[in-house]
Amino acid sequence: MSSSLKTLRIGRLATLVIAVAMAPISARAMSDSETRAVAREILAEMVAIRSVDGMGTTEGLVRAVAERFLAAGFPAEDVQVLVGPRPDIGNLVVRLRGSPGEKKPILLLAHIDVVDALKSDWTLDPFVLNQVNGEFIGRGVADNKAGAAHLVTTLLRFKDEGFVPDRDLIMLLTGDEETNGDGIKWLITGLPELQEAEFALNSDAGGGTTKGGAGYSYGLQTSEKMYLTFNFEVINPGGHSSRPRRDNAIYSLSKALNRIADYRFQAVFNATTKGLFRELAKLERGQLARHIRSLASARPSKRSIKELSKDPWYNAMIRTTCVATRLEAGHADNALPQSARATVNCRIMPGLAAAEVEATLNRIVADPQVSISRDNEPVPSDPSPLRADVMSAVKMAVEARYPGIPILPTMSTGATDGLHVRNAGIPTYGVNGLFSNPRGANAHGMNEHVKVEQFYAGLKHWDMILKALSSSRTTAD
Repeated sequence: MSSSLKTLRIGRLATLVIAVAMAPISARAMSDSETRAVAREILAEMVAIRSVDGMGTTEGLVRAVAERFLAAGFPAEDVQVLVGPRPDIGNLVVRLRGSPGEKKPILLLAHIDVVDALKSDWTLDPFVLNQVNGEFIGRGVADNKAGAAHLVTTLLRFKDEGFVPDRDLIMLLTGDEETNGDGIKWLITGLPELQEAEFALNSDAGGGTTKGGAGYSYGLQTSEKMYLTFNFEVINPGGHSSRPRRDNAIYSLSKALNRIADYRFQAVFNATTKGLFRELAKLERGQLARHIRSLASARPSKRSIKELSKDPWYNAMIRTTCVATRLEAGHADNALPQSARATVNCRIMPGLAAAEVEATLNRIVADPQVSISRDNEPVPSDPSPLRADVMSAVKMAVEARYPGIPILPTMSTGATDGLHVRNAGIPTYGVNGLFSNPRGANAHGMNEHVKVEQFYAGLKHWDMILKALSSSRTTAD
């Protein structure tokens, strides 16, 4: 460890101090304030490492985290830094061993790669953990380094306080979630011991919402949409810009994209979304409540579908969506474009085949000049059945923060690592420890943020859930 690193004694725990300097701590369990300081420090370290896919820095981040676990007394065989399936993807597997018994392990999921950010696009440096007006601001604080910091801190605290679960807890920190999910796919297929898990808890899904600063609802994620990206391309001979031709590649592509923009896939409902709408209807009043209640009924009204489809969140919850996200065309200012390309990203409802979506796009575009091809092969997964023990643990943790708010089964409109874990036959549940207002945290956007108080409250959230699900007992040092 270089001379620029300071050590912090927490039992046997040595940590890298980036954001704060702390006094020595007793060999007994960390206090809540000490736990918060360590969690903030870990989050600051994670944000400072620009762990963008393709840059090789996810390995640097997981190695820094691995040092913490080794310094805390975790056996080396229980702290594995695994690089793969590509040299730029670093992953970490940490096992907190439980007492011998018949209970199968629980997997704990978090990804540590982020969408890149440019300092010029932000009002603050995206790779410094900034605290402004009660918020932590930095790339990845919401997606998903807060979740990763929660899991790391919780396992370190369990070790420090001598907590021995009645089953193994296995944490996976993965790279490449933001692109192809290659990190989790490689781990879950390549490590047979992971496939022995009874279920998984995902820090990158689920979570709560607030209204007016008060708790409103909590979403327990059991399902997610399928991710599929298409490439749209038009190619023609081009020519001199002084002699325009009617089959301009940019115009042809624009017409195709406008048709996609104007099209809406059929509304589809499943058990998860029906349950969600039933509970949401109880929280709203007036016409909005009536429309939501209609979505939960056996025959949702066309009017309710139309009205709620105006809201991006409700629209995404009831139908497959396809949207243009990138454009590229032309090669010179004074030349007609010889090619025009667009990326169209689709989020497909469970049960709808990718081939059907592709056929629909070709039918809507109806232009032989526009070629449509898949950029990736989608990975479908069935929703995970609700477990009484998971629901009970989550309810207890949520009630401790916001008594009386409902726990809603939810479907993520985006894809996560949980998709691939479900496909391995392991039920997976999103139980993120953060609450946010309906506008969200601007993940992937400028000035990504989380409330400081919510970040710290997430520590207790995970502590309660994991202890409830692993029949805690504490041993003397």
